[in-house]
Amino acid sequence: MLQFSLWKKLLIWGACVLGILLASPNLRYAQVEEYNDASAALLAGAEETPELLAKSKQWPSFLPSSLVNLGLDLRGGAHLLAEVHLDEVYSARMDDLWPSVRDALREKRDVIGTIRREGGPVDELHVRISKPEAIAEAVAAVRALARPVVSLTSAGHTDIEVTSTGADVIVSLSEAEKLSTDQRTMEQTLEIIRRRVDEAGTREPTIQRQGTDRVLIQVPGIGSAEELKDLIGTTAKLTFHAVVGRTGDKDARVQSRQILLPAADEPGVYYILEKTPVITGDQLVDAQAAFDQNNQAAVSFRLNPSGGRIFGEYTANNIGTPFAIVLDNSVVSAPTIRSHIPGGSGIITGRFSVEETAKLSIQLRAGALPAKVTYLEERTIGPELGQDSIDAGRIACFVAFAAVLIFMFLSYGLFGVFANIALIINVALIFGLLSLIGATLTLPGIAGIVLTIGMAVDANVLVFERIREELKSAKGPARAIELGYERAFSAIVDANITTLIAAVILFVMGSGPVRGFAITLGLGIITSVFTAIWVTRLMISMWMERRRPKTIEV
Repeated sequence: MLQFSLWKKLLIWGACVLGILLASPNLRYAQVEEYNDASAALLAGAEETPELLAKSKQWPSFLPSSLVNLGLDLRGGAHLLAEVHLDEVYSARMDDLWPSVRDALREKRDVIGTIRREGGPVDELHVRISKPEAIAEAVAAVRALARPVVSLTSAGHTDIEVTSTGADVIVSLSEAEKLSTDQRTMEQTLEIIRRRVDEAGTREPTIQRQGTDRVLIQVPGIGSAEELKDLIGTTAKLTFHAVVGRTGDKDARVQSRQILLPAADEPGVYYILEKTPVITGDQLVDAQAAFDQNNQAAVSFRLNPSGGRIFGEYTANNIGTPFAIVLDNSVVSAPTIRSHIPGGSGIITGRFSVEETAKLSIQLRAGALPAKVTYLEERTIGPELGQDSIDAGRIACFVAFAAVLIFMFLSYGLFGVFANIALIINVALIFGLLSLIGATLTLPGIAGIVLTIGMAVDANVLVFERIREELKSAKGPARAIELGYERAFSAIVDANITTLIAAVILFVMGSGPVRGFAITLGLGIITSVFTAIWVTRLMISMWMERRRPKTIEV
């Protein structure tokens, strides 16, 4: 086992050198981080200012530049726990369902008479017919609109339930559809929040679901929780409505098919709008910060082909009438349609600053949050606290590292020196792999590295103790070393596989900091076995070939 072919030697040392190179950018963390940001900005087409060019030359381009991402507890940042109001989605579904229900009942007008939408709970649609004796025909017509629920756990169920009370047809979502809607809403909320945070250029955010209706958001490196809330705290729901009228009375009575919304830029002014929008932000494909004809900050938008066709037909058929652009339940603009607007593009004007248009365009591009979000918990973690954590973790690593190095040298002499060199390579390999996969290092992750440092010498201790036993049997040095590695191999593999299984379970079942600990522990086990079985043995083999000692002392 002490004989290594040339290709094996090259492969082992090559892996060590590659790991050290991948880990090296972390020694100049701030410098390499500025280099990465500048390089990304130049690649995106930013103006080549002297400062940006200087930062882009702070690190050699031929060397790896991937860094270990620092978690919230190390870098500082913002923490939010948000609650998603799922009941609002049910209300929106009822509003979307109303045109289909209305058209289905109109086809039966000669039997059921006239129809009118009535008020009711937010998760129900109430429609009154003028001929109560024909309520069964009305229920049957609406029930025909039901569709199967697309879900593995809800096979055989339909999406709506239709009942009647007197002259009212009552439509509601089935329990199976509510469960499916809740799941889709939470997945959509997570994705939209992630896209908004990613568009802002933040690194390695933690965005995950907690319970049935809550979302945990942790973003390292952001200034404050308020800044994070400004980015993701609004739904940025864009809709276009027909204007019925305008009033100064905030308590004005409106019909059930209408809504009363305030004007964003005109205090005391309210618009009466058709409740069902002509088009929605779901048909939006792009939004960019721009300037209008008066050189005022605005947001330009572009609709998909379906939205563009509807927008074009509506403007062609309603020339001379006002058209409200509604953002988050306030009318930002209500221009009069002067001519047909083909192509599905337009501009949103208002009293926006340049910063507001940039933020609004990010929110619109990412899409509208499907429901209102409220914040149950918010914390801002300052960089000073993060630096304290880094310093404490660094001290813990150095103390553990020094203690292990001294112990191995005093216990095993020259062989302990070989183990110490392998341990240094082992730590470099851990950071190299963390940088390669873009993992996030948290305070528990540092604990995992400290634990790995202590565990890393276990394999070497097993081997060296076994070599001592073989030397007592009057075997030669080479044979004793071979038998030591051969007979300790199974114990090394067994011990590390069980720990690796525990790390995998922690990663799969855990979340947040627990996963950070599991990642560093798992990678540390893999690199420890590699350095103990191959790197240390290769160093001993090369020493034996050069010195050819008659006796050895472990």
